Amino acid sequence: MASSSTDVLDGGWGWAIVCASFMAQLLAYGSPQSVGVLYPEWLNAFQEGKGMTAWVGSLVSGVGLIASPICSACVDNFGARPVTIFSGVMVSGGLMLSAFAPNVQFLIFSYGIVVGLGCGLVYAATLTITCQYFDKRRGLALGIVTTGTSVGAFIYASAQNELIVMYGLDGCLLIIGAVALNLMACAGFMRPLNMPGYYLKQKAALERNTEEQLFEKPPLDDLTIIAGSTSTTPDKSLMVKEMLITIDTKDSAVQTEKKKGSFLAGLAIIKVIKKKQQAYSKYMHSMYEIMQDQSMMSFCISIFLFSLGAFPPVLFIEDVAMSQGLMEEVSVIPLVSIGAIASCAGKLLLGMLVDIKWINGIFLYAFTMFAGGLTLFLIPLTKSYLGLQILSFVLGFFSGNWSLTSYITTKIVGLDKLTQAHGILMFFGGFGIMLGPPVVGWFFDWTQSYDLAFYFSGGCVELGAVILLLLNLPCWKRKSAKSSESDRPDVQYTSNCDKVASVA
Repeated sequence: MASSSTDVLDGGWGWAIVCASFMAQLLAYGSPQSVGVLYPEWLNAFQEGKGMTAWVGSLVSGVGLIASPICSACVDNFGARPVTIFSGVMVSGGLMLSAFAPNVQFLIFSYGIVVGLGCGLVYAATLTITCQYFDKRRGLALGIVTTGTSVGAFIYASAQNELIVMYGLDGCLLIIGAVALNLMACAGFMRPLNMPGYYLKQKAALERNTEEQLFEKPPLDDLTIIAGSTSTTPDKSLMVKEMLITIDTKDSAVQTEKKKGSFLAGLAIIKVIKKKQQAYSKYMHSMYEIMQDQSMMSFCISIFLFSLGAFPPVLFIEDVAMSQGLMEEVSVIPLVSIGAIASCAGKLLLGMLVDIKWINGIFLYAFTMFAGGLTLFLIPLTKSYLGLQILSFVLGFFSGNWSLTSYITTKIVGLDKLTQAHGILMFFGGFGIMLGPPVVGWFFDWTQSYDLAFYFSGGCVELGAVILLLLNLPCWKRKSAKSSESDRPDVQYTSNCDKVASVA
């Protein structure tokens, strides 16, 4: 069994899993990542404030990140294939419901929450099944899979523009929702290597039921005397008495066993509860240790500030061009598409740069934040559509620094605590994504201009870069952090997988 399982890794059907996961992320995240194209249409359709309407785009991207622990638990218990099928129903249903939204509040639920949770389930399922099929080439496989979001945003931005022109906003959402049903087809390729927890529990329950059937009473037909026989011989009566005595003995034995079994079951439940409490206390203690790490906390704060400031342009950049009169008609390649394809290039290039030995991952991330914040400061000063295209490309490229998060987190906390630390990091990032667009929209509603809003966004990103840089300088390191680092062995990367792992 061990040899057969190892033969499956790093090739074979695993590449079919990569293609299916890539398409799943493309279909799920295509519309949410290019929501900036839909945002001006919603403003015209519902005549709500920009701050209120911005909640739709912020929730669809932030809810999936915040709910990532729940999504991962669903994949562990039910498997990647059922979760992907269910997420296809959620994403498609949410998009189709949004076509019939009577107001922004309904749209926040249908598009923001329903589609957002569906995307979170897809993300967890695709990454889990890909990690199961790859070992040495895991980083490369995850890098290919995660670029599906950027490619989807690039394709969907132009496609949604054309569909809105041809069929209107409602028709566009209905067609995009129907296309999202192909997530079920992608799920068909996700053949599990290991049985998920739900099926293992069902199998154990069936085995217990089979054992209990051995103690059941024999059928009553074995005790009936043939009808019409008025005479009962001594042998017959003796045989019936023996059978009745045997049944009584069995009944008493079964009752005794049930009493013992119920007592033992109670003890087992108590033991399970104690084990759960111990595991929970260990988990909370581990989380506390992670939060005590100065580098980790500075990274979490910087992720929050970067998400708070750098995500709103994805939603507002098209409206900025329209409000300033920089584009008179629908562009063939929207600004959202330019940012998406630049983000894809940034993920790959920054992932390769961080593998160079003399480059520090944290300082590289701080540099991308400085450059991204400077780009945000330049957006209000730009008075041409070409300038917005260039700035969208630059900002999209440096937004590809999301590919560095797992690499930097591993460097800070080690491989053992990577899952917990990455979950904390995604929570901070999702919280920033949820707050960013509404705050920028409220700034516009207050000042009737995007200038102050983008200055605020750029200031948040620059502040995060300063915090990350200063708290990770050698002279600012605490002595306790140094002692803890001496106790924990450094993480060494020796395989080709680790050279590409940052792309994931």
